[in-house]
Amino acid sequence: MEIVSQNQKKTNLVINIVSVVVPVVVAILLGIDQFKTGGAPWVHQLPKVNAILNSTTSVLLLIGLAMIKAKKIPAHKAMMLTSFALGGLFLVCYIIYHLQVPGASYGDVNFDGALSDEELVAVGSMRLVYLGLLISHIVLAIVALPFVLRAMAFALVKQWDRHRKVVKYAFPLWLYVSITGVIVYLMISPYYG
Repeated sequence: MEIVSQNQKKTNLVINIVSVVVPVVVAILLGIDQFKTGGAPWVHQLPKVNAILNSTTSVLLLIGLAMIKAKKIPAHKAMMLTSFALGGLFLVCYIIYHLQVPGASYGDVNFDGALSDEELVAVGSMRLVYLGLLISHIVLAIVALPFVLRAMAFALVKQWDRHRKVVKYAFPLWLYVSITGVIVYLMISPYYG
């Protein structure tokens, strides 16, 4: 019993570290535009790739839910592990992109990195809708990460009661984040320079 307890402590420590380090690294990347060179042409395709990854994750999460409700455990496991892998791939692509490309601003039609009064008027209240979605997406992605990691960890060690308790929070958060990721991409994509 002591070994399990020690392993759980180690797992929790790793999950807690990852849950702090990932958002901090992403925040730093978003704040250092002056050092970004623009990246190779292929790097500019990564936001589209990420939207595809998020779309696929959303679909797989819903299929995974249907599979567990139908008691098709192997299919559920496959959907969730694939969703988790796609989430990891998303994070790698996101970091590669934001290491090299300055951020885009919603409404910046001339791609100069600043919003003029005319640009602000042109986008109107849609900018607030975009910012609301973006902020909720970011905040809930940060909140979802430790829940998703714990849900996966409990499943891998077959602690099903604990897995089910965490999934009640992890699943809707993860689904919301993956869906809003696609919506945010579709809204900001016309403003990529």
